[in-house]
Amino acid sequence: MSNPVISCREVWKLYGPDPTTYLNGLNGHDPGFDVLREAGYISAVRNVSLDIHQGEMLVIMGLSGSGKSTLVRCLSRLVDISGGGIEVEGADLTALSEAELIELRRNKMGMVFQSFGLLPHRTVLDNVAFPLEMRGQDKHARRARAMEMIELVGLQGREEYFPRELSGGQQQRVGIARSLAIEPDIWFLDEPFSALDPLIRREMQDEFLRLQDLLGKTIVFITHDFDEALRLADRIAIMKDGAIEQCDKPGNIVMNPATEYVAKFTENIDKARVVHARDLMAPVSSTVPDVVAISAGATVHDLARRLVDDLSPQLPVSDDDGAVVGVLNRDTALNVLLGSA
Repeated sequence: MSNPVISCREVWKLYGPDPTTYLNGLNGHDPGFDVLREAGYISAVRNVSLDIHQGEMLVIMGLSGSGKSTLVRCLSRLVDISGGGIEVEGADLTALSEAELIELRRNKMGMVFQSFGLLPHRTVLDNVAFPLEMRGQDKHARRARAMEMIELVGLQGREEYFPRELSGGQQQRVGIARSLAIEPDIWFLDEPFSALDPLIRREMQDEFLRLQDLLGKTIVFITHDFDEALRLADRIAIMKDGAIEQCDKPGNIVMNPATEYVAKFTENIDKARVVHARDLMAPVSSTVPDVVAISAGATVHDLARRLVDDLSPQLPVSDDDGAVVGVLNRDTALNVLLGSA
């Protein structure tokens, strides 16, 4: 695997009297949330180590106060960490000067937050062009780029509207277009859809998946909605009390929760709609079953009819190119679909 775009090593963010001195005195120990609180500290981020790779969509989730928003602000250095290290494309984020940090954000990072943050006195076009204006780009070039982004998010024809003339979903699209205008390599999104009603939220998720398929950004996406995380994520990181309880592919989190806390997140999930053939497949043996292969990306729910009708004990699993990459045990898949016998 390629070098990570973002790499965190033992990252802490403590609020209290003297976080640096306190962390230096730990000598590598990892006190729990309650121990830190008794010492007078709030651990917003607690000993997080994490790699995020090119083109990956990492979804960070947890309850309110779990530390997910603080962690993302640490990754963009909107918040300075108390201990540990963060590298962005191999550069030490904590060592950047203010000018270097501004340059990084202007040219490498896009950010979208729950509050749209649109400028009410500016049109859609001028809102989207605003970060390019701050960069010093000439008017013709920035307006041309802004129009490209407006068309990309499906708002062509509304470029001269003001934010008050748009629906909530349309305003969110303006925020997304604005963050994409600078062509960021890294995209941070903090609960961008949580203020939208369910139907618009679903449409925005579909739009977001379309954009990601088209653009292939490295994305860190915060949500408290597990269904949303399952739809969007390549990997999910579940946080509690500032620490990451588990970071894994959605299927692995649902099938093999690492802690009781993670298990509570997954207990009401329809596993058949989340677990894919690739999550359950075993390595190919010397003999491949002589039946039609199933797609590695198919969910157990997608395969329900095949699993019921085809009595073959094993089914070959193929990748997007049609090559067999594993075998699926029928009974294992049926247990996910119907529950254990």
